[in-house]
Amino acid sequence: MIRDLTDTTTTGISKTLVRLRNEVGALALGRVLTLVVVVEDTDAGHAIEVANQASRQHPCRIIVVIPGDRRGKNRLDAQIRLGGDAGASEIVVLRLYGALANHGPSVVVPLLLPDSPIVAWWPGQAPADVAKDPIGAMAQRRITDAAEHHNPRLMLKKRAANYAPGDTDIAWTRLTRWRGLLAAALDQPPYEPITGAVVSGAPDSPSSDLLAGWLSRRLKVPVHRVSTPRGSGISSVRLERKSGPIDLVRPGDDVATLSQTGQPDRRISLPRRELPECLADELRRLDPDDAYEDSLLHGIPALQPVRLTAAAAAKAGKAPDPAESRRLAARLGRDESAQEASAMITAPPAPEHAETADVHAATVRKLAGKRTPREKQAAKNRKKAAGTESTSPATTAARTASPTKPATAKRATAKQATAKRATTKAAATSATRSAATKGASKTGAAQSTTKAASRTTAGTRKATARKATTATKAASGTATS
Repeated sequence: MIRDLTDTTTTGISKTLVRLRNEVGALALGRVLTLVVVVEDTDAGHAIEVANQASRQHPCRIIVVIPGDRRGKNRLDAQIRLGGDAGASEIVVLRLYGALANHGPSVVVPLLLPDSPIVAWWPGQAPADVAKDPIGAMAQRRITDAAEHHNPRLMLKKRAANYAPGDTDIAWTRLTRWRGLLAAALDQPPYEPITGAVVSGAPDSPSSDLLAGWLSRRLKVPVHRVSTPRGSGISSVRLERKSGPIDLVRPGDDVATLSQTGQPDRRISLPRRELPECLADELRRLDPDDAYEDSLLHGIPALQPVRLTAAAAAKAGKAPDPAESRRLAARLGRDESAQEASAMITAPPAPEHAETADVHAATVRKLAGKRTPREKQAAKNRKKAAGTESTSPATTAARTASPTKPATAKRATAKQATAKRATTKAAATSATRSAATKGASKTGAAQSTTKAASRTTAGTRKATARKATTATKAASGTATS
């Protein structure tokens, strides 16, 4: 929701905020701070978008102060953004005209959240002494960006001359990943002291100077700066030690290589940090940054002057060669891809839609006897296992009696395969019926033989009985006479 207010007052803005909150419904009121953004009208859109994204991690009230034309009548125009147009915050955009443009704090104070920290951010040009600025004086943290100035090194000197606890710079936040990777490299063997360091960076990159100053203060060694083309940012860092150097090189914008003695070369993701990410990091802490203070006040003044370009330093062996690092990153990428390909079982992607034609084609391939690589390997394993086993004559005879069905031709159609299956099934049915008929005839013959044998036995018994009766009668007649 966006509501525009023309020629209004801070009281009208506050009442509109309360009314809109009641109209929209339940909104998260757990604001952790108030972020005051001081920006010119030409850069206001981008600054509001960056602050909106950062507020998703730190819900806050964002007050954007845009000084307008200082000539003419005093006027205050406002815009209120809530809901989806404000992310996890509520945004109040103030445009000041006339003499009111010189009194920004008087307009900001009535809109501050009660009992919450205040952070001031200058996305573009910032005052030389932000701690004495009217808006910076009321803030616990003051965030600037030296890279936005036409002479970043001069601006770093002004920041050092007017430093106050709570000051910080986005150029320092961009170094977080570089500092973490270098510290992690020193935690691995061999644990040897660093004797020197070389930082290759662009002359318009204040982050290069801050990184060199941080290494100088932490390692207590001389640090040299090497110049790279303008706009390239930080290119590489070399840490010298007795067994060999540690080289962290970023030839492009996303991937870096880390090389050191006794360790394999590695590809590391090291993309350039975006502004919303850097702003969100700065909003995580509200206490003074001692590491930034030490690097700014004591590290940068102790740096050696820039005397060599990156190409000359690489040729002299004093700095890493970006071209060699680029080739190393490409080779490591190919090796990783080959390892992943050998470790994975690749399969064709599944179709997005289950079309009937695709199903029919898959059925034809299956009926044609085409096997997958996994099935082929399983068949080879079975043959190998069968060859090592000792088979008996009965097993050999059984295998001979049931030969393997020959493979169907690769281009056989589905109809031919179906006809062959039907023929095989019919032959099997006929064989079963013949076997049943033969069994039935054999059973009938056996029954006939049994009945005949029964009749013969009965006749023999009757004849024997008649003979016995005749003999008995003859014996009895003889005895009577």
